[in-house]
Amino acid sequence: MLATATPDGRPSARAVVLEGFDERGFVFWSSRESPKGRQLAENPRAALVFLWDGRQVRVEGEAVHVGDDENERHWREREGKRQLAALRQSEPIASHEELEHLVEQVPEDPVRPPFWIGYRVVPDLLDVWIADEGYVHDRFRYTRAGAGWDIVRLQP
Repeated sequence: MLATATPDGRPSARAVVLEGFDERGFVFWSSRESPKGRQLAENPRAALVFLWDGRQVRVEGEAVHVGDDENERHWREREGKRQLAALRQSEPIASHEELEHLVEQVPEDPVRPPFWIGYRVVPDLLDVWIADEGYVHDRFRYTRAGAGWDIVRLQP
């Protein structure tokens, strides 16, 4: 889940596909013309939440654009139907049939539109929660401290 906020503070959350992560941050792609893209342009602070198998990781940080080389590589690796999703993301459509027609019209190798970009959430806070069957859950907060992290154990 990705959470952003409008300039007046209204929160907005949605699922995104995490395409990768490394020491620099957590990467996903989107249209900069979509609601999330417009919100990140106005307020680059973002939060991510991952849930799996009795664990939760929350990430907070600034969303920055990935470089052009990374954008181009990702676009070339997307299959055709996933490229279509980028072309008109979040725009209204009259029917499912119209969507199917649009899918049929996608050229074999479409050029990446300039509005399709990657975002990297550069974390300054990580909150890790690990469930325990006896409800004595483990929880840790990692806060960026220069080149490293301050780690604090929290009550669940």
